[in-house]
Amino acid sequence: MPRILVVDDDAAILKLISVILSRAGHEVRTSNHPVEALDLLKVFTPDLVISDVVMPYMTGLEFLEKVRDNEQLGALPFVLLSSHAERGDVRRGMNLGADDYLPKPFTPLDLTTAVDARLRRAGLTIQGESGMLAKGLGTAQVVWKGAAVAWVSRKALELFFYLLEHKEVTSWEAAEALWPEKDEARASSLFHTTLHRLRRSLSNEAVISTNRRYALASDLSPEYDVQRYELLAGQAENGSLGLEELRELAAIYGHFLPGADSPWVDDVRSRLEQKQLSILGLAARAATEAGRAKDAAMLHQRALAIDPMSELDWQGLARALDTIGDPRARLAAQREAWWAVDLD
Repeated sequence: MPRILVVDDDAAILKLISVILSRAGHEVRTSNHPVEALDLLKVFTPDLVISDVVMPYMTGLEFLEKVRDNEQLGALPFVLLSSHAERGDVRRGMNLGADDYLPKPFTPLDLTTAVDARLRRAGLTIQGESGMLAKGLGTAQVVWKGAAVAWVSRKALELFFYLLEHKEVTSWEAAEALWPEKDEARASSLFHTTLHRLRRSLSNEAVISTNRRYALASDLSPEYDVQRYELLAGQAENGSLGLEELRELAAIYGHFLPGADSPWVDDVRSRLEQKQLSILGLAARAATEAGRAKDAAMLHQRALAIDPMSELDWQGLARALDTIGDPRARLAAQREAWWAVDLD
């Protein structure tokens, strides 16, 4: 697990970055004072440092100089972060050895993209122990040993995710799930052909068979984004996440395995949709309680994009829009969707 040190005198920024990167699979340490961060570096060696530029007592550029002066930390990837740095500050930071610059405000994707790029260049990954990452939310991709797997067939990819979801299955269970419209003989033939293609895409040992039951090899141990999302969703439902954490969690969600149309995929999508609706509901309630009506409106609208029949979300959207004086409150009250218009 890559380790990251974040230095910023703004407690809210520290919390936000910590939440985003922790959920992305990193070990995160934070410090609100660059001098204290230098002391921390004596006992904690991160794989990457993120530092604000404008800080009291010592600027981020001065902090960078101190880090670069340390022989053991001289090659440490370093990302500068600031909303105030002028072009000259950025140029000076790069001359001092900064590897990247990320302006505020930033999105979770901006942050994780910058961090992942630096870690990849340093030869580090956030994938599972086998170096495999399975991504099914909003995409359908498997990354193994630093490269995207080139699948021999689309069904081979689908079979991989089916095994990931169901752990261990018989050939008939898999065949019935992936080819429900075929008769037993044809579905069985398709399963064995697809299994062969899956093994060709990964390795002959990627799928094991015991007592006529099939499973992914235990040494693959992929990091699965759906599993991580559902784990965090469970924490949300237990009331352990705040508004910003709920918003970040909701941003992880995406349509499961786009392009796949098997019934088992629809079942997973339905399961994940219910999780997302629950998260959006919790976030909308938290936003309302915090007096952030515009945020509540956007959250209710996102829920309605998933379930346009949700009466609670229509009511919540109408109330939130009315609170901020948005004329679309009337449309919400009449249950009219205008989603081509962005509340941002």
